[in-house]
Amino acid sequence: MAAACIFCKIIKGEIPSLKLFESEKTLAFLDIGPLSKGHSLVIPKYHGAKLHDIPDDQLSEVLSVAKKIAVAQDLKDYNILQNNGRLAHQEVDHVHFHVIPKPNEQEGLGVGWPTKQADKGELQKLLEDIKSRM
Repeated sequence: MAAACIFCKIIKGEIPSLKLFESEKTLAFLDIGPLSKGHSLVIPKYHGAKLHDIPDDQLSEVLSVAKKIAVAQDLKDYNILQNNGRLAHQEVDHVHFHVIPKPNEQEGLGVGWPTKQADKGELQKLLEDIKSRM
């Protein structure tokens, strides 16, 4: 755990939270700056700034807990969001997943999706490069 990390302080109980779920590896709580009612955070207790910093076994519950939160709220429309790095809008340097209810157009996550036309040849080269590194 990182001494200055706000989420590590929440895990240790140094900062109070509105806990929805807690296990040995995972903590989920309501976001205190919600985009909509029921906006929650699901975090691995293992400290790491980015997804690739967290061992796979420490991520094993995250999506199932996010799913339980969505089901418990009977959400019809919602986003599961996880950001890595400042350019990708990460504010806290501890991996966290948002469960964001989308009850209407005004509340919840607003997303722009600026797609571009892809060159099929470049995509094939990219596919081969990525697969060779996995």
